Amino acid sequence: MRRTVISLLTVVSVTLVGGTQACASALSSQGTIPASVGTGDAPGITPSASPASQSMAALNALPVKGRAPKTGYSREKFGQAWSDDVVVEFGHNGCDTRNDILRRDLTGTILKEGTRGCVVLSGILHDPYTATEIAFTRGKATSSAVQIDHVVALSNAWQTGAQQLSDDQRRNLANDPLNLLAVDGAANQQKGDRDAATWLPRNKAFRCTYVSRQVEVKTKYQLWVTAPEKEAIGRILAQCP
Repeated sequence: MRRTVISLLTVVSVTLVGGTQACASALSSQGTIPASVGTGDAPGITPSASPASQSMAALNALPVKGRAPKTGYSREKFGQAWSDDVVVEFGHNGCDTRNDILRRDLTGTILKEGTRGCVVLSGILHDPYTATEIAFTRGKATSSAVQIDHVVALSNAWQTGAQQLSDDQRRNLANDPLNLLAVDGAANQQKGDRDAATWLPRNKAFRCTYVSRQVEVKTKYQLWVTAPEKEAIGRILAQCP
């Protein structure tokens, strides 16, 4: 009887361990948990830093300065609008950046024949700034309903370090998908060149992502933040899950 009990416990133990490892492996393959969770030999698990805490650390690493004068700024300082001649994602793919972002951010897109799959004729935008659904139709009177926003506005970038970048770096910044979002045209116009201290998306559920993207862009292109801007971004990140 004693041998039977021990054998049963051994079987249960092996089954539980194997099941735990298989479950962890399956979840990891789906991106639910890191592959190391539940499969290592360590007695304890140290969770990785959350995206919000990573963004907070990156924010704290950015220089804090006042805005430089806007003197000398023009859109042309960042190269031809929607240039494909950039060293970033989608660069040199034969399509202009605006259509690249429309194809990325819209659903149900219909593309114009004879444009090598580049030009978007129509689609649906689930707008991150207003949490509304916008039907996009290409045309002089309709295209402006969906606009491509620079998450870090180019004028803001100019006044927080982009003056010191090379022409190629500024062109990359203006066409980097990291810094671009298809959004509601009216919301984009309302934002203008304002930073997080003076403008945030109406959709509060998107604010964590929005300010995190700003921090990532400013880090990538070695820009700085103003004190009010840092305070506003930090306040949002502190509330993020």
